[in-house]
Amino acid sequence: MNQEKISAFIKKIRTENNLTQLAFAKKYGVSYQAVSKWENGKNIPDISILKQICDDYHIDLNDLLEGKKNNNKLPKRILFAGLVIIIIMLLISYCLFFMPKKNKDDFEFKKLSTSCDNFDIYGSMAYSDSKTSIYISNISYCGEEDKEVYKKLNCTLYEVDNDTKKIIGTYSSNEELTLDKFLEKANLNVEHYSNNCQMYKEGALELEIEAITYNDETKLYKIPVTLDDC
Repeated sequence: MNQEKISAFIKKIRTENNLTQLAFAKKYGVSYQAVSKWENGKNIPDISILKQICDDYHIDLNDLLEGKKNNNKLPKRILFAGLVIIIIMLLISYCLFFMPKKNKDDFEFKKLSTSCDNFDIYGSMAYSDSKTSIYISNISYCGEEDKEVYKKLNCTLYEVDNDTKKIIGTYSSNEELTLDKFLEKANLNVEHYSNNCQMYKEGALELEIEAITYNDETKLYKIPVTLDDC
């Protein structure tokens, strides 16, 4: 996912339609702070919201996820000879009837969640026949109240295969933060993940949050990540 392009896209869509950040936020059921973070490149919408924005404003979601330039400007010359128009119409008809309905790069989406009682996560796996991306946009702590300020926090997404764990995504902060404040900023974007939905095994993904105190003590939270409806 091209985060810079997505941020610019959201701001352009909002301003061109004369919407304030608050009005845009209400349209998609989020806070205006979330819209501000999207436009500043600090975060991007969840896949389901991004898909809805693209549908509302007639944007190709696959192009946006790939970071491709999508030039929708009308050509300067719109008048053609009758013969050229006939040829174009024939070509369009051919494409409609003979092109495959699904391209190998068309994305499908599955929701990520967790069975952990102390954490909620919100994210998606976007996958096609040729590639897979994982994006976790929101992690929230719902366990016992923890107001301790930590000197360092790490969030790591692992691919788990029996006793082997492979790091596939990380987010870290050296700021002095509480766990809640860290999780407000944390997001993970994994491009070209090797497994897609059809290959996914239960327990194949695990999120670990490491909180280091000023006494160099470490609190470690392990969060199993599940993929719905695979």
